[in-house]
Amino acid sequence: MSCFLKDKIVKIIESWGNLEGNVHSVQDILQWIEEIKKTTFVRIDECSIHDSKFWFYDDYNGEILNIRRSFFSITGMRFFHNNRFVYEQPVIIQPEIGYLGIICKEIDGVLNFLMQAKIEPGNVNYVQISPTIQATKSNFLRAHGGRLPTYFSYFENASDHQIIYDQIQSEQASRFYKKRNRNIIIYVEEDIEIYPGFKWMTLGQIKKLMEIDNLVNMDARTVISGIPLVTMKLTESELGHIEKKFTDVDLFKSIFHSEQSETLSGIYYELNNYKMFQDVRISSIPLNQLVDWDVDEYGITGRKKANFMVRYYDIEISGREVQSWTQPLFKAIDIATFGLIIKKTTAGTVFLVRGKPEIGSFDRLELGPCIQWEPTHIAADDDEVEKVFRRQLDVRSSVKTDVILSEEGGRFYHEQNRNVIIEVPEEVLVNVPQGYSWANYGTLNYLIQVNNCLNIQLRNLLSLLKI
Repeated sequence: MSCFLKDKIVKIIESWGNLEGNVHSVQDILQWIEEIKKTTFVRIDECSIHDSKFWFYDDYNGEILNIRRSFFSITGMRFFHNNRFVYEQPVIIQPEIGYLGIICKEIDGVLNFLMQAKIEPGNVNYVQISPTIQATKSNFLRAHGGRLPTYFSYFENASDHQIIYDQIQSEQASRFYKKRNRNIIIYVEEDIEIYPGFKWMTLGQIKKLMEIDNLVNMDARTVISGIPLVTMKLTESELGHIEKKFTDVDLFKSIFHSEQSETLSGIYYELNNYKMFQDVRISSIPLNQLVDWDVDEYGITGRKKANFMVRYYDIEISGREVQSWTQPLFKAIDIATFGLIIKKTTAGTVFLVRGKPEIGSFDRLELGPCIQWEPTHIAADDDEVEKVFRRQLDVRSSVKTDVILSEEGGRFYHEQNRNVIIEVPEEVLVNVPQGYSWANYGTLNYLIQVNNCLNIQLRNLLSLLKI
């Protein structure tokens, strides 16, 4: 197994550097997406919960749920820190673990990833590139009466193939309560029948497509971020071959010549200190007892300035397992900003990260990017790091990545985030405020191989890196 993975790491880097593809061109993929948009009927209308025969509001218990008690429900939560009330909000309760999985295969010597053009009701542009499989437990148990997800058998029998990556990772803890999905990549040697709605792509093509606003979905990005690059020791010959694929030598050093021990202990120290010494309590509360939110037949609305609202939707999409249904979605009010500050050092590129506590975190907090601003964040609250980020954002030469990408469209309606990576000079932010840490890519990649260490915002930003 170790020899297999070493060989595939070399193939993964080669695929990462392959921007043109050897099965389909980027232009072919873009035309394919446009054709699906044109030929797929989509209708999404806001409605009253009274228009749904499946979902209802239980006023006695103060929660939104469906008649089968399946899929997910919505209730209220309150966040207390050191015995002080901080905030309250509606949250999604979905305790089941779903699959986010990608099949990869060598085609004519080039590693390709099987990606899906998936339509979700909350997607800004309806169609986005997603993993091979994106399925809740309810999907593959067919709780909704639909058919099994395409290619599900490969993941159900993943042990029959070579597993490259397999971890249970968190979802958006600002909206979900302790929600997690199984992120998995499997390598298949046999020939695979390619069904409509799926295409092979190199890793480089996927990264290139991530540069286009709202094209590659969140689920694809989180799976891609988990590709293990540091769990195997490569020979000098293998490293020499890989290095030739990099134009960013500092990133190469940060991945393959970094010492995880230098930053790992400091990061764990910060996270564990918070978990041990900060008194955090999350309490469930009926929706009708939330003070700052109003509940009516059309959804849930914040009485004060809020980051989102909940609305009910009547949905019709051709070609899906179930083609018409109603459901609630968390509707974004504005665009959030997630950002990474990086700098080049003699040891390679380092990334500024911080512990981020959230109401739905599986274990109080996870490691997040240095910038994680919801729409309600105001500049007056900025600390030193955030002030530097704002200043550098105006210096366009400092901005390495700046793209608008969507959150998962099955639960969120038009939730977009601005994803920004900014480079600062080495002498900037040498001494960072408490809670922040500089880390090399090797350390962060190592931590992704562990459940619930890096939050989804940080994983998504790391997925955008180019070599």
